[in-house]
Amino acid sequence: MKNLQKGVLGLVLVLGVGLFAQSKKVPVPVLDGEWWQIASTPDLGKFNTDKQQPVDFGIWKAADGTWQLWSCIRNSNFEPGTRLAPAYVTTRFLYGWEGKSLFAKDWEPQGIKWTAEPTLGETPGGMQAPYMFKEDGVFYLFYGDLRRICLAKSYDGKNFERVLGGNGQPDLFAEYGHWEGTFFTQARDPMVIKRGNTYYCYYSSHVEAPYDDGAGFVRTSVNMVDWSESVMVSHTPIYNGSDPKYSDECPQVVYLPEHKLYYLFVTQKYGEDNHTTVYASPNPYNFGVDDDSQKVCTLPIAAPEIIHEDGQYYIAALNPGLDGVRVIKLKWE
Repeated sequence: MKNLQKGVLGLVLVLGVGLFAQSKKVPVPVLDGEWWQIASTPDLGKFNTDKQQPVDFGIWKAADGTWQLWSCIRNSNFEPGTRLAPAYVTTRFLYGWEGKSLFAKDWEPQGIKWTAEPTLGETPGGMQAPYMFKEDGVFYLFYGDLRRICLAKSYDGKNFERVLGGNGQPDLFAEYGHWEGTFFTQARDPMVIKRGNTYYCYYSSHVEAPYDDGAGFVRTSVNMVDWSESVMVSHTPIYNGSDPKYSDECPQVVYLPEHKLYYLFVTQKYGEDNHTTVYASPNPYNFGVDDDSQKVCTLPIAAPEIIHEDGQYYIAALNPGLDGVRVIKLKWE
């Protein structure tokens, strides 16, 4: 029986590791040890519902050494948003927690941290997927307003102000897509890395053909103001009946300099059968569009965020029940 169990485990590992990793012998990300939970579904008072869920989130260390977690809360009873398309209304905002240590469990709830500013062109109730990028002592917060990727900044990592462009609004760029038969701009789930003097902003949106299918994109900039045209970097197959609109959600990119490889993590499904695909490439613009040749592995997680602290990698992800956020060590084998 033990030999049979070992054989089954070996088969699962082989199936879970992509042919690219096996043939090239590139490092594969592996979840290491046990998860610890840092956040749970918050008490929203008058905005509470039985269906509310903390989803896409960002984690960073503030200037005072505390850890900050901001998550998009969906399905609450927050003030109604704007109807962008038939039967579609959004009520999202960003909620915060604070931890004294990355390894602390059950961080302290901090309340609602970020809501839309309709006077600045943001969609009411449309706050999504924050990502913090720190450079030269400045904390840059990239976030979605349901249609556009926007920018704010802070000097303490806790209190942010929007960075307004020439149009008096905080938007950086958008992407074209469809929603329930209506054509409009939509870009979401930003994350940013910097290589040399260039910022790479990866995000999720939709393609024109097949209709409304999801894909991962990147745009570049040297000043965080002027951004290039978009380049599609991934177009991942659906998983276990997931909606093709969401086949490349929550992109995260990590560069391993010792191997000269970029790793892209993209989620296909949330929930109990959550699923994320990982690709590796020497080219930050291409991780395999309609091509699994650079697939490294899959992981049973959703909406991952990679953390590098004191030489160790960690990965945060949603709970399978969509009722909180958890963290685990990440190693490369």
